[in-house]
Amino acid sequence: MTVPVPHIMLVAGETSGDALGAALMAALKEVTGGAVRFSGVGGVKMVAQGLDSIFPMTDIAVMGPREVIPRLPLILRRMRETANHAVATKPDVMVIIDSPDFTHTVAKRVAKRAPQIPIANYVSPSVWAWRRGRAKAMAKYLKRVLALLPFEPDFFKAQAGLDCIYVGHPAIERIPTPESGVAFRHAHGIPADAPVLALLPGSRFNEVKRLIGIFGEVVAALHAHMPDLRFVLPTVPHVHELVAAEVARWAVPVDIVSDEMEKRGAFAASTAALAASGTVSLELGLAGVPMVIGYRIDGIVGPLVGRMLKVPSVVLVNLILDRPSVKEFLQYLCTAENLTAALKPLLGPTPERAQALADLEDLRRIMGVGGEAPSRRAAKAVLEMLPGKPNPAE
Repeated sequence: MTVPVPHIMLVAGETSGDALGAALMAALKEVTGGAVRFSGVGGVKMVAQGLDSIFPMTDIAVMGPREVIPRLPLILRRMRETANHAVATKPDVMVIIDSPDFTHTVAKRVAKRAPQIPIANYVSPSVWAWRRGRAKAMAKYLKRVLALLPFEPDFFKAQAGLDCIYVGHPAIERIPTPESGVAFRHAHGIPADAPVLALLPGSRFNEVKRLIGIFGEVVAALHAHMPDLRFVLPTVPHVHELVAAEVARWAVPVDIVSDEMEKRGAFAASTAALAASGTVSLELGLAGVPMVIGYRIDGIVGPLVGRMLKVPSVVLVNLILDRPSVKEFLQYLCTAENLTAALKPLLGPTPERAQALADLEDLRRIMGVGGEAPSRRAAKAVLEMLPGKPNPAE
């Protein structure tokens, strides 16, 4: 007797979710030997893996009120169409990926109309940082959360009794090799023994505008202290022009790169890093790069955000290690003087640098670096949800 091929519906709403969904689809095909079919919403990478997207993902891949409001009627229609597709086709499992404003709205509608469809959330909203009550609301329409961070399962269990499995962060699959660092230094004329500082002032215009001037002051101060120190600035294409214009005013040369592979090479080549708050701290940590974090947001919004936060740090490395390993300077504390003083010990053979490197080894161990790929773990966690069917992952 043949076993029916499982039907997995995936819903992603932005570029990062498309990449994650594509990796999950590839892993699902690998684990099942290709005995799986897909439907749902995704971008070019998911389409390349065999998804016939219900509509172009670009219809819903918008950010901020200025983009959302004019397209709200279309987005609402796409929500209805996505939910209707799930109810009509009755997938064995539905996986919503990131983009919570869109995907969680769809999940609620599907759970109400077709409660027999098990729904998994891949990349949970950061409800552990604020709005913790949302975890209980999620438990009403989700069967499982696929966690990117190792502390999330305990949080969801304690807050909502919600099944949550740590599958691993996609950054684990992008850790640069030492060889890429050697190649980066060779390509940019950086001597093998020269210290290198990576500068990461953010990926959004407002982040860059608030931080780039302060980072420039740090560069000048460190160059005066360490004339042989080299500087690299990995950025992203949509802010490259702004970054290049600001850096051109600096008296110290900086290598700016915006290619993803060059970014990884820069990480592998770096002695230390100065970065904005965000996922980049986790990427640096997994690459074994000691860092200092600086961040500023709007002065009016800052105090409100501070009161809403339910975690002791904004740095993912610190939250995962459950200790203040990485120094962070936020708002009025984010000054060139503070950042420079914190970076100096990380650029030489000091006890502070040795401790930072040991902490980052702990981070890699906790996150399961060297084990099964996160996308494959996620695929097995999805297949475990197949209702009343043999689990191909076993």
